[in-house]
Amino acid sequence: MLDFDQAQTLLANAAGPLQRSEEVSLAEAAGRVLAADLTATVDIPPADNSAMDGYALRVADWGAGVHLPVQQRCYAGEMPEPLKPGQAIRLFTGSLIPEGADTVVMQEDTTEADGHVEISRAPAPGQHIRRRGEDTMAGAPLLAAGTVLEAAHVALIASQGLASVRVVGQLRVGILTTGDELVLPGRPRATEQIYNSNGPMLAALARGMGALPVHVLHARDTEADLQAAFKTLLADCDLVLSVGGVSVGERDLVKPALASLGGELSLWKVRMKPGKPVALAQIDGKPVVGLPGNPVSAYAVFTLLVTPLIRRMQGRDTLFPPLSQLPLRTEHPRQDSREEFLRVQRRLADDGSAELVPYGHQGSGVISSLPWATGLARLPAEVRVQDKDRVAYYDLRHWLA
Repeated sequence: MLDFDQAQTLLANAAGPLQRSEEVSLAEAAGRVLAADLTATVDIPPADNSAMDGYALRVADWGAGVHLPVQQRCYAGEMPEPLKPGQAIRLFTGSLIPEGADTVVMQEDTTEADGHVEISRAPAPGQHIRRRGEDTMAGAPLLAAGTVLEAAHVALIASQGLASVRVVGQLRVGILTTGDELVLPGRPRATEQIYNSNGPMLAALARGMGALPVHVLHARDTEADLQAAFKTLLADCDLVLSVGGVSVGERDLVKPALASLGGELSLWKVRMKPGKPVALAQIDGKPVVGLPGNPVSAYAVFTLLVTPLIRRMQGRDTLFPPLSQLPLRTEHPRQDSREEFLRVQRRLADDGSAELVPYGHQGSGVISSLPWATGLARLPAEVRVQDKDRVAYYDLRHWLA
């Protein structure tokens, strides 16, 4: 068996970034990966403007008890007149600073009557003025290639007047489930059958990472059916995920099916629990990852081993989200010959500190543990872990995003 860290590194480097890119509108940009560095094209703000509702004036014209004539009322979007000596111009948030003004006094520090304004507090030069280019300056770096675009990035891009942006082409994922015991949800089920939860689950996980599940196929446990399904997936997809059939049973036929298509296995078993049976092959330059058939095992392997590969193929700048070290609450010491990944909830203890609480039943077929869990706690192999020992925490909010 390959150690977990070695397997994770191997899978993360099983393919390079996609070379496809496309231009998308800002309305479609959220969740996509920026394909090239962006440089600012305009200064933001494009001109000095007021950060407050108030009055523009010269500091030199202020004096205690002085009433300055209000020369103009200038709203945001209007062009102010040049400020005359000894006068003030009424401004509103976003109004341009008039030529000749060197400060803005907020309206709370003023009293206006009969066309004149009295300033009750001595102004400071430059106060309440947003300077041209203080946010971004034309020609300066804006966003780096590999950035996963979110609403905040879209706002920044839109501020530059850009209506579209070039992003990495969407990763096309093919999913293959195997097993004669599986039946699709919504169809009649015999006593000896179970519903196929892996196919819908993996499609949802792929979509959650911004990938496109092009096909979700199911093949019977024959080498011919598996070969035909793999051919379809490899023709249309960048990455293929198969589920089940990679162990050592008589009908675990994924490995021979891959070999018959020219696939060379570079990984088979990983020293982890759940999820020992994991396969990695390359066919026509495309990675094929074989996941274990138990739903919890497939979920864990996707989270820990497949997501870094997806991020690399998407061209993201970060492959491995950060981990935290948190105390694990356990009634009995835990120790296993493999790296163990427990489904846990991150909770707050009585003193307000964070701790990890495991799900009561850690079996690899307990699907109800998945929506309950907030993350996975990593227990090192051959190490005795006791109550309140700190362990690595894989937060699903970050690892599945």
